[in-house]
Amino acid sequence: MLRFDTNLRYYSSEEVTMEFQNEISEMISKMARGKQSVLEHFKTYFASAAGTTSSWSTSISWADTDLRRFMTEASKNAVLFIEAFYDACESLIEEEPGTAVPDYNIINWVLSKHSLAYQIKPPELLILSGKKKLELTDILPISIDQSAKDKIHQSLAEANRLLSEGRDKQAVQEILWLLESITTVYRGITNENNSTIQGKYFNKIIGEIRRHNKGNATDQIIIWIENLHGYLSAPAGGGIRHGLDLKEGILMTRHEAVLYCSLTTSYINFLLAEYDRLAGKSTISVK
Repeated sequence: MLRFDTNLRYYSSEEVTMEFQNEISEMISKMARGKQSVLEHFKTYFASAAGTTSSWSTSISWADTDLRRFMTEASKNAVLFIEAFYDACESLIEEEPGTAVPDYNIINWVLSKHSLAYQIKPPELLILSGKKKLELTDILPISIDQSAKDKIHQSLAEANRLLSEGRDKQAVQEILWLLESITTVYRGITNENNSTIQGKYFNKIIGEIRRHNKGNATDQIIIWIENLHGYLSAPAGGGIRHGLDLKEGILMTRHEAVLYCSLTTSYINFLLAEYDRLAGKSTISVK
């Protein structure tokens, strides 16, 4: 069973939309595959969420109609609606062995798709207040070709999707990959001292950028980038790139993952802006 603030059983500031109900109903139909017993199973949970009881319907058609009615009544409290669906799915695994039941990641994806600020992280139901997407600057250097721009935006969209689904480690891995990839645009760039960056991968390139900016703000920012990257990569730190130290490593929490993603995104924005300055190019809006 999902755990959450028990006060939410008696009040809720949010209802679920008809579109969300319809998508959940479609998922139930796919699980039922014409079996009335599965519809009756879900009826019991949604009736309870609506504060009433359920009895066996006279036919599968009526079972579907009754289920939809209970779902509509339960929709007035988003928390109880989500709990009913999740708990019904979990118990269905034992009651109807072999049924293809969606896991919590799929449910989180549907919640995010319909802009419902909740996330299942078994056994907890989390309320995502003030959820904000990761954002790159509205402009990217004109010297970066469209293919590279597309890869940047695709990676950021993937990090957002993973974060919204509660796949925190994977979201941090994706945004760290993007950070490492962004630095490769610096290869061949010449700075104010006529020194050309020649490194081919993150550690070499970022090290050269720092050496070329000793004593200024960029020097300090690169130190912060190196520290974050090093911590997240280390087995006893974030355990993102080289595995987690099973004796000393600590699994990251949700709020830590959001922080890492936000910090890394801000560093990506800085590196793109600094690249644009060094490249001496103008910028255009990304459509």
